[in-house]
Amino acid sequence: MQGGSSGIGYGLKYQARCISDVKADRDHTSFLTGTLSLKEENEVHLLRLSSGGTELICEGLFSHPNEIWDLCSCPFDQRIFSTVFSTGETYGAAIWQIPELYGQLNSPQLEQIAVLDAHVGKINCVLWWPSGRHDKLISIDEENIFLWSLDCSKKTAQVQSKESAGMLHYLSGGAWDPHDANCIAATSVSSVQFWDLRTMKKTNSIDRAHVRSVDYSMEDGHILVTAEDESGINIWDLRMLKAPIQELPGHTHWTWAVSCNPEYHGLILSAGTDSTVNLWLAPTSSSDELPPKSLVETPTQRADPLLNSFTDYEDSVYGLAWSSREPWIFASLSYDGRVVVESVKPFLAKK
Repeated sequence: MQGGSSGIGYGLKYQARCISDVKADRDHTSFLTGTLSLKEENEVHLLRLSSGGTELICEGLFSHPNEIWDLCSCPFDQRIFSTVFSTGETYGAAIWQIPELYGQLNSPQLEQIAVLDAHVGKINCVLWWPSGRHDKLISIDEENIFLWSLDCSKKTAQVQSKESAGMLHYLSGGAWDPHDANCIAATSVSSVQFWDLRTMKKTNSIDRAHVRSVDYSMEDGHILVTAEDESGINIWDLRMLKAPIQELPGHTHWTWAVSCNPEYHGLILSAGTDSTVNLWLAPTSSSDELPPKSLVETPTQRADPLLNSFTDYEDSVYGLAWSSREPWIFASLSYDGRVVVESVKPFLAKK
């Protein structure tokens, strides 16, 4: 199904790549996003959806010293987030805190809680455990995985353990298993690697080239979804990794990001460099159950897993974030700095 957009838009001043749901905000549907300008002063925007759901409001605007390549909100404290940034020559990563009374300040400044300064190469991402309060962080560069112990009250981050992925793997990102705080999946140029954080050893892998994005299902502890340059989107059962249990066609150009809905099983978003966001219903569970009948409008939609294509973009879409508070809402971010918030309610069954 092809469709345009009835979404709510918001424009950043500069280019951007990353957006995050503010999961710890229980009172508002909120998102954090940051800009990617090499020459201008970069900004972090705190966006909130109005109570009527008709407007995106900038609740906070904060300067950030460098171009932002990765941004993730802390799952248990709405004022804390991480960024990976670049000066144009070197990469760094830090944990930041939004000032408590930022709405009453003329030019509120972010407070740097900790610097993740053990890396020597290009840092790709920082991971928070998505399922609650946890005092550990993961950071991934091209060759290494770091496990950090974070103490926000003392404003310290210390390396607890570190391991190399090995020569020629070139790590690019990853995801933290929401069902097991000891497991992560890391993407590389030739595979998806599964790591046990207790031993910092690889436990398994999927041999796939150019995996751009990976996400765990929040509803099914055995399901993993990957987005790949050429072969589209693949759904895996973690207990049998020889082949995907379902394949989706992906995008007409590179499939860059994939995200599983936090509540509706089988509901998946993907984004690509074809300036499109696709909404999929692929509820193949690890127990081969039939999809829940109440989730889709008509039986005919089950034959075609593509529920809708959102095409109201003029540039590559790199950022995707489901709302944890209202799981039928998501935000997307295209490279030209345009944020669009959409509702997928029209594509879900009427209760």
